[in-house]
Amino acid sequence: MPNTQRTVLALSPLLPPEMAKLETRFKTVRLYNESDPEKALQAVKNDVVGIISNPATPVRRGLIEALPNLEIVTQFGVGVDNIDFEATRERGIAVTNTPDVLTDDTADIAVSLLLSLSRRICEADMFVRVGKWGTTPMPLGVTPKGKTVGIVGLGRIGKAIAKRLVAFDMRVVYHGRKQKAELAWPFYSDLEKMAADCDYLVLACSGGPDTYHIVNARVLEALGPKGYLVNVARGSVVDEEALVDALVNKRIAGAGLDVYAHEPNVPDPLKTMDNVVLLPHIGSATVETRTIMGEIVLANLESHFSGKPLITKVA
Repeated sequence: MPNTQRTVLALSPLLPPEMAKLETRFKTVRLYNESDPEKALQAVKNDVVGIISNPATPVRRGLIEALPNLEIVTQFGVGVDNIDFEATRERGIAVTNTPDVLTDDTADIAVSLLLSLSRRICEADMFVRVGKWGTTPMPLGVTPKGKTVGIVGLGRIGKAIAKRLVAFDMRVVYHGRKQKAELAWPFYSDLEKMAADCDYLVLACSGGPDTYHIVNARVLEALGPKGYLVNVARGSVVDEEALVDALVNKRIAGAGLDVYAHEPNVPDPLKTMDNVVLLPHIGSATVETRTIMGEIVLANLESHFSGKPLITKVA
């Protein structure tokens, strides 16, 4: 069957050039644009052979079972905890993602959040805009130099973050599922103990059941009133209620967040705090990276339906 006759369900868009390429190669249903997604899905459910998703679009059993001819789920992103792997395995449905290409951009965002918190960049910007400069002293920031940063999850992104922070003369330690023998940085098997020894706690681990609320009230208490939290991992990694409570009661110094528990919803108290920097999940949000991610999605679809090995197979 020619690809142009195959139906792909897009739960989220690619960038316009890649979206245009997709629509020349496949019959594409932009479910995210439909005013009645359920009705649109019912109309094409027997035709859909592929899904394009991203980490914010759930691909759960109900959707998978509603598509009897589904063959592949192509994730526009690295993390795949939004996908029900038990359901895909039962049907032999392939799953792909877009690893590696967004490592540097996400690491840059983590460092940007850490520096913004330390040097009060967002506060200083507003200080100038509202005319306070020259009328009252700007509160002082703190230097990252010589401080200890604990990284949770020293995979591709975690290592890239560590590399950047070493250049700021920071001491790096890390926590993960296991110690990496090739790395000289100190390893902590106990996250709470690491938090107690850190000035900054940076989260770069995978989402999913194994890391759900790994940063809880006890970890935040250990981080302490001079400690900062930075999260570029997944919102599920942090107990968000405990985080809000810790910030309101000044049990930690501040937080820089690119991810949240219920995106795009952000707890209202966080929006009022000067010691919190909030980003709209932009870790990979550069033209260059999103373009490459889209090309990988297209390449995986083409490879699958041409009977060739998948480019970035997850399962």
